[in-house]
Amino acid sequence: MRKCKTHRETTETNVSVELNLDESAASDINTQIPFLNHMLDLASRHGHFTLKINATGDTDVDYHHLMEDIGITLGDAINKALGDKHGISRYGAASVPMDESLAEVVIDLSGRPYLVYNVKDTSGYLKDLQVSLFEDFFRGLSSHGLFNLHIMLHYGRDTHHIYEAIFKAFGRALSAAAAINPKTKGVPSTKGTL
Repeated sequence: MRKCKTHRETTETNVSVELNLDESAASDINTQIPFLNHMLDLASRHGHFTLKINATGDTDVDYHHLMEDIGITLGDAINKALGDKHGISRYGAASVPMDESLAEVVIDLSGRPYLVYNVKDTSGYLKDLQVSLFEDFFRGLSSHGLFNLHIMLHYGRDTHHIYEAIFKAFGRALSAAAAINPKTKGVPSTKGTL
């Protein structure tokens, strides 16, 4: 089983993550940010992986530190759970509609972190959550997960629908990239390492 427990504690946040890439059980996510709980639950359900997160932080200041550190810790868990990456498909892509919104996510588990984030107008809020913080979340995720992550919103109107499509697509793309491919011998790279 490809699974991992990680923990990150700073003067601003305390984040614990448990991830099992090969098991699809109910998630248990408590981050102090209800909308993020919902999005991470959707990602794990659509990615068919088990995710448990317990996170607290200085949300009396704002949500930035907590959003970023959850991304960092989850990225670290993904990287560790993948182990030596032998036999993985490496690449994954998913396009997901949510009513009027359409998002696409493409992942390369290359060992080289890079984020392309093409999402229109991130100046708004979902309840009291500034949606610009999702870019910081995904940057921390890709940087510490050591993977290439492209997130593209093709179109959308409702902010909730936009991020629901993004997180569902992320879960599905990660599942495809992390899947063991019986045709893959060793690491899927001409360099011999990822």
